Amino acid sequence: MVKIPGFDGFRGDDAPVSESEVREKFWRKAKGAARHVPFMEEVVAAYYCAMDKDTPLRAKGILLAALGYFILPVDTIPDVILGLGFTDDIAVLTAAITAVRAHMTPAHRLAAKESLSREP
Repeated sequence: MVKIPGFDGFRGDDAPVSESEVREKFWRKAKGAARHVPFMEEVVAAYYCAMDKDTPLRAKGILLAALGYFILPVDTIPDVILGLGFTDDIAVLTAAITAVRAHMTPAHRLAAKESLSREP
């Protein structure tokens, strides 16, 4: 797992979000959120960027933190609140993607596009 000083994974239980936890839970959450997040292809590209061994550690850490927040059930604004539930997730993801956009490659975007086109 990428260690970032002061980052607790937004869990509240002192256990950090690990890369393996993001890998395990990302697709389930992404499928459920696809209709609520208008830039899901960028979110999936960010996932592929975070999992890429060639992504710099700082960029990987930023993305894993944002993706960790996205997949965790405890939010500032619970996802079950219709119309507002994903706004905090969208804000966190937008900030992270903007910060590391230079590290998101055409290969990450192509993998995202192909992954989303396979999903029903």
